[in-house]
Amino acid sequence: MKSTKKIISIDKLRPFENHPYKVQDNEEMEALAESIKVHGIVSPVIVRPLENTTDEYEIISGHRRVMASRKAGIKEVPALVVSLDRDAAAIVLVDSNLHREHILPSEKAFAYKMKLDAMKHQGWRSDLTSPQVVAKSRTTEMVGADTGDSHEQVRRYIRLTNLIPEILQYVDEGRISFTPAVELSYLNEVEQQDLLEQIEQSDCTPSLSQACRFKKISQGEGLTPEVIAEIMEEEKANQKERVKIPTEKLRKYFPKNYTVQQIEDEIIKLCEKNYRMKQRDAR
Repeated sequence: MKSTKKIISIDKLRPFENHPYKVQDNEEMEALAESIKVHGIVSPVIVRPLENTTDEYEIISGHRRVMASRKAGIKEVPALVVSLDRDAAAIVLVDSNLHREHILPSEKAFAYKMKLDAMKHQGWRSDLTSPQVVAKSRTTEMVGADTGDSHEQVRRYIRLTNLIPEILQYVDEGRISFTPAVELSYLNEVEQQDLLEQIEQSDCTPSLSQACRFKKISQGEGLTPEVIAEIMEEEKANQKERVKIPTEKLRKYFPKNYTVQQIEDEIIKLCEKNYRMKQRDAR
C-alpha cells in the first residue's frame, strides 16, 4: 500500500462514512488531547483522497486522534495519504481498530459487517447465511482471521446488527450477555420493541433460556406482548434477592466510559476490599 506523508488541515478531513467505532468525548479523550497538546501526534493518521473533490480527505485510521487534536486547538495533523477505493479502505479501517484494548460488542458487530460487505464487493465468496460446513476459504473465516474469531463467531457477532439500538445498548453495557443477545436478534423489530418495553417495566433482562424461547416462539406463531410479559415475569435464579441501585446514582463515581458491568465489577472489588479490612481489624 503506497502512501505519501503530508501535513493536512483538520478542516479538510472527513470521518469515514458509517464507520463502526464510537469516538466518545470522555476522560480518555481529554487525556489524549492533553498528550497531543504537549507532544503532538506521534503516529500520523491514515487518510484517502475523497472522490469528486480536490483537497478533502476521508479518515481511515485516526478518528480519535483528529477529535483530540481539535480539542487541543491544533489546526493541522501529519497524515499518510493512501490511494484506496471505498472497499479497500473499509477493510483497513476495520483491521486497524479490532485489536484495541476496549471494543464494544456493537463496534465489533458493525465492524465485521462492514468488512464482510467490502470483501463481498471485491468478489470474495460469502457464506454468511449458511451455518452448514462449507469451503475453508469462506469469507467469514477471513473476516475474523486477524482476531482469532471463527466463522461461526463472526456470524454471531454480525447477528447483533439486527438488534434495535436500545437493546444493543444493553449489550454494550453488559446488561444483556452476548449469547442471549444473539438469540434475541432473530426477533422482528416489533417484537424487540415489545421486549424492550417489558425490560424497562420490570427492570430485568432475559436469560439465555428465555431468549431461546422468545426466538422459538417468534419463528413459530409469533411473539405477543402478553407472552413476553408472562415469560419475563418468571423468576430467574440470578435475580433472587437482588439489590437494585439506579445507574444514574452511581455514574458520578466512575469514569464516563464505564459500562454497567464494569461499574458492578468495581463495586464488588470495593466490597471485597472493605470486607478484608474489617476481617483484619477484628483479629
